[in-house]
Amino acid sequence: AAKFSREAVSSGNLESLPLVMDPNSICRKAKRLAGKQAELCQTQPEIVSEVAKGARLGVRECQYQFRYRRWNCTSHNKYFGKILQQDIRETAFVYAITAAGVTHAVTQACSMGDLLQCGCEATRNRWEWGGCGDDVEFGYEKSKQFMDAKRRRGKSDIRTLIDLHNNEAGRLAVKLYMRTECKCHGLSGSCTLRTCWKKMPHFREVGDRLLERFNGASKVMGGNDGKTLIPVGQNIKPPDKQDLIYSDESPDFCLANRKTGTAMDISGCDLLCCERGYREETVVFEENCLCRFHWCCVVQCKKCLVRKELSLCH
Repeated sequence: AAKFSREAVSSGNLESLPLVMDPNSICRKAKRLAGKQAELCQTQPEIVSEVAKGARLGVRECQYQFRYRRWNCTSHNKYFGKILQQDIRETAFVYAITAAGVTHAVTQACSMGDLLQCGCEATRNRWEWGGCGDDVEFGYEKSKQFMDAKRRRGKSDIRTLIDLHNNEAGRLAVKLYMRTECKCHGLSGSCTLRTCWKKMPHFREVGDRLLERFNGASKVMGGNDGKTLIPVGQNIKPPDKQDLIYSDESPDFCLANRKTGTAMDISGCDLLCCERGYREETVVFEENCLCRFHWCCVVQCKKCLVRKELSLCH
């Protein structure tokens, strides 16, 4: 059976995620699994550990991106799970950002030499390509194996199709936006020889990109064949592979609703405070500033007073 470090299992808030997004919970039930997930759990536990890190990475980014919204991607067990039982915009983002996080974390582990099964991306032209490129294909495939394998049982086909689509959109937000980095070699800074490698986008860029897709997410319904999804509304173009999709409207996150667990401008105070009003306060606090690095290895900073205007809900 697979074994995991204490840190990999217990840190973060993975316990609040549904089973499909909680790799360690799945592996604790490995005897009842079949297929790719069971194989990964039993033969490659170190990869599953990176999958778990990627899931946490995705949830943290979700919390950052939604920090000014009514639903702030809370990871509280009771509320998070209830939200993810519905095919709403918020669920689409969570599935996408988590699949992206798994892709990113596994790929990063390959580049850092933490996994025996992979390493740097294979060089293309040895005279031009070098360094350690991120092998995003390996991270992409492992994310696909783990995140897509556990289909919801007893649910309609449309929910499975939506989840799989949003998982893929998350992975593509990493895979399709690789950038090329190069380093010149030569006398006096000349670039007579250049080595280049592929790097993943920073995960904050991935989160920003998926938030744009969230804001423009497409509402869909199942086609008559049960295998396709079609947009709701006239003259709406079909969503592409990078778009996020959903089938149900989001609830009002201000009104008490046992089902969802919830007690202008999307980040405005009137919307965020559920029309209860807000007050403005000025606070002054101390923070480090004018920091300098002294060789080697000390950072010295001065203390500065900072004034901030805060808006607080009633």
